[in-house]
Amino acid sequence: MKKLNIVMVVGLLLSFIAFAFTNIRVGGITGKITPPEGASSVALVAGTDTVRAELNSGSFTFINLKEGVYKVWIKGNAPYKDATIENVAVKDSATTDLGEIKLQQ
Repeated sequence: MKKLNIVMVVGLLLSFIAFAFTNIRVGGITGKITPPEGASSVALVAGTDTVRAELNSGSFTFINLKEGVYKVWIKGNAPYKDATIENVAVKDSATTDLGEIKLQQ
């Protein structure tokens, strides 16, 4: 009887864990900075959290983002200025494409 109870509890826990992780949906943010040499880094800010992405010829991608609103911060190399893009929305399992981001001098 004890074995049956343990098996049932373990089975219930496993099914709960499997169900909990199937409901997590993530999205992303992508874009391209021009000119590519105008930026040294790109970061994503959400509340007090900051995440950096690698720049590859001016292109960047943030993945595994929860649904929400983010701020993208681009650190410019002289003579280019820093840039900030506010209120970037990530919706359920979608990637938001910011397109071409032209840095100002």
